Amino acid sequence: MNTQAPASPPSRWLPLLLAVAIFMQMLDTTILNTALPKMAADLNESPLNMQSAVIAYALTLALLIPLSGYLVDRFGTKKVFIASMALFMLGSAMCAAAPNLPMLIVARVVQGIGGSMLVPVPRLTLLRVYDKSQLLNAINYAVMPALLGPILGPLVGGYLVDYASWHWIFLLNLPIGALGMFMALKIMPDVKGEKNQLDLVGFVLFAAGATALSLSVEMVTHPGAAIFSLLLAAGSGAAAWLYWKHADRDDAPLYARNLFQVRTYRLGLAGNLFSRLGMSSVPFLLPLLFQVAFGFSASLSGWLIAPIALASLLTKPVIKPIIAHFGYRRVLVANTRILGILIMCLAIPSADTPLWLWMILLLFIGTSNSLQFSAMNTLTIADLRPYQTGSGNSLMAVNQQLAISFGIALGALILNFLSKSSIGTANLHSAFRYTFIYIGAVTFISGWIFTGLHGSDGENLVKKPPKT
Repeated sequence: MNTQAPASPPSRWLPLLLAVAIFMQMLDTTILNTALPKMAADLNESPLNMQSAVIAYALTLALLIPLSGYLVDRFGTKKVFIASMALFMLGSAMCAAAPNLPMLIVARVVQGIGGSMLVPVPRLTLLRVYDKSQLLNAINYAVMPALLGPILGPLVGGYLVDYASWHWIFLLNLPIGALGMFMALKIMPDVKGEKNQLDLVGFVLFAAGATALSLSVEMVTHPGAAIFSLLLAAGSGAAAWLYWKHADRDDAPLYARNLFQVRTYRLGLAGNLFSRLGMSSVPFLLPLLFQVAFGFSASLSGWLIAPIALASLLTKPVIKPIIAHFGYRRVLVANTRILGILIMCLAIPSADTPLWLWMILLLFIGTSNSLQFSAMNTLTIADLRPYQTGSGNSLMAVNQQLAISFGIALGALILNFLSKSSIGTANLHSAFRYTFIYIGAVTFISGWIFTGLHGSDGENLVKKPPKT
């Protein structure tokens, strides 16, 4: 794609702008879970019904990520980024002012519209203004500080809830967003590309199918909505079928069907979706377990959840050697099953279990999570042709956000059903225990998908280049 690159060299601070954007998005994603029980009390809702506030944001991200490349090509990186940051800040302010759950969901959608562009646009800017020889260092410089977001999120959220109010978890975005906008005005180049035509029909069909499926899972938890949920599921299937037919006829579909002819991409995408269902439920369920079932404070809950993200960060340096030694197939088959067992192990401890045992278990889960994410993500795009990488990367990012949305909906569905059964009415902790067993089993079973890989798959990603 031809781009209108800036004549002057990029600012050395440009990677820091991507770091601010990623940090902001990751902080917002992880800070909310810890605050949900307190938010539920203030909004007169059951804490077991607050999943919609999380799902609305993740689903909005998933639906709008495909638009980022088109909008940048048409309007330029600088305008799109500043507009997205303004929308994100507006949504954050609306969240803080929301008087009830429906208004909070609307505000989260506004926030998600802005958030969907926060990371793709600066990343695309780096790709277009840096030489390949400088690109890896620039991206690493940007990503490493941003990885602190998932560690700080639960801690900051917990302390804000305990010592201020939950409104501050959203108001915190305003000064960070103002910094990002100031930096963008000063240092962000306004790079455009060819004004490619958007596959509007494909986008509408894809978005309709994903939204209907997510709402179908969500509506099951509401009394008397079973028939409506089935209709939504049927509508989702119809939209998916229509998109498949459309992609076969259109010259430039949103996601070309030839992507699924690449075996590693097809398996990686399916494994990403199904293995993440259980993994995505855990950060949502744990704060509810600690605060609602155990009566822990929000700040203590934050300290207990932080080891998941900390272990993920510390594991990064050893991932490549592990994969190089065992191979992608063995790592993904074994680690998916290990992760499923670890999630099921969350059913064992109780409120009286020493906190250090909880932290050890969650460190193991964070380590396994990190290995899983890195292995799945790199293998999924390993065999794509150059002309497929842009579309393939976009669909993988959308798939991940959909998995988060579906995973939280699934976890909430199981927990709500069990909490209203004889299991939950007798002991809420028992409902949580069975929920962890079920979602862990889903993750364990999803390891079967990776058995379709070949032992040599991904070798080109980890083998050392021959000496010359």
